[in-house]
Amino acid sequence: MAEIFDIEKIREQYPILQRTVSGKPLIYLDNAATSQVPRCVVEGIEQMYYTTKANVHRGVHTLSQEATDMVELTREKVRAFLNAASTREIIFTRGTTEAINLVAHSYGDRFVDGDEIILTVMEHHANIVPWQLLQRNKRLKIVVVPINQAGELDIAAYEALFSSRTRFVSVAHASNVLGTVNPVKQIIDIAHSHGVPVLVDGAQATAHMAVDVQALDADFYAFSAHKMYGPSGVGVLYGKEALLADMPPYQGGGEMIGNVSFEGTTFAELPFKFEAGTPDFVDIAAFSRTLDYLQMLGIENIAAHEQTLLEAATAGLQQIPGLTIYGTAAHKHSVLSFLVDGASSYDIGILLDKLGVAVRTGHHCAQPLMRRLGIEGTVRASFAVYNTMHEVEQFIAATARVAKMFARK
Repeated sequence: MAEIFDIEKIREQYPILQRTVSGKPLIYLDNAATSQVPRCVVEGIEQMYYTTKANVHRGVHTLSQEATDMVELTREKVRAFLNAASTREIIFTRGTTEAINLVAHSYGDRFVDGDEIILTVMEHHANIVPWQLLQRNKRLKIVVVPINQAGELDIAAYEALFSSRTRFVSVAHASNVLGTVNPVKQIIDIAHSHGVPVLVDGAQATAHMAVDVQALDADFYAFSAHKMYGPSGVGVLYGKEALLADMPPYQGGGEMIGNVSFEGTTFAELPFKFEAGTPDFVDIAAFSRTLDYLQMLGIENIAAHEQTLLEAATAGLQQIPGLTIYGTAAHKHSVLSFLVDGASSYDIGILLDKLGVAVRTGHHCAQPLMRRLGIEGTVRASFAVYNTMHEVEQFIAATARVAKMFARK
């Protein structure tokens, strides 16, 4: 199959890929945890620090105005990336986790004892614990959508969970363990038929597929820059303007106020009502370059490349005796979780690292899913635009070598 783009030219943008680990060329397959950052984005950070570092939204001097313009340009690019209706619907956070906590704390302020929230068994802890924290002060009930053996949500069971007390649904767009891409449009449509809003955790989606929040009719959508070739410490919460306008602020401080007195405070307009304090304006400005980079490559091209790698890696691992793959959904993307008989995920990960292959091991912040699968954790390989077929072949060979070691034991 012909290359979709010049992979070697792409890899030149990532100097870290030239380093070695244990004397072996680095094969970085931990992209679901965090992706590497291209040179053009790092240069954007450097340029901001060297030429335009000044606090935003507060100053009349030139540097402050320039920094503000750069942050607001990124906001517009995020709006376009998601096809949101307005920049008023784009809130900058520190990551997906903070975005979900914001919604749980602020929208959840209206919940009362006996209200129900629907989650799924495949959720990341970041989409479980914030809702459990609400239960400290309110007697809320969390109900959970099950999965089938392939790792797909049971949509009939999901629909049956709705009751007169259902107030919210929060669901991952894609599983960080199984790679399953959930039918979020169908999930949202079912929830809306019951008058229930939906938050989509898009942390594992935005680097791998096009997202159109208006087409999905998502009420909230959250994601992180660091999983999509962007800087660390930057996240986005999209929310429908009518919902955000009706929600109380998540945090108090500078930036998010209209007027402050000891008798009372009024709050700023959207989106600033939810952006208390000095934001990470340097990395937010650099995130603009990430969005340009993704547009240049084409998200559909990235997805096709990763799918080719995933299929090859899956076929290769299936030939290894004693190896079990977890997550065989018909619709999945670039995540591959597995175990080898007689070995812990940690041991496999350590040995693969000695062979230069970086993978993630453990429960992946998805312990309820692990209990459903009847295991403690998995080895997870995850692919990105800069990974190559040669790396996949090396990964398969390294895994086969490790599996043989445990087979002898």
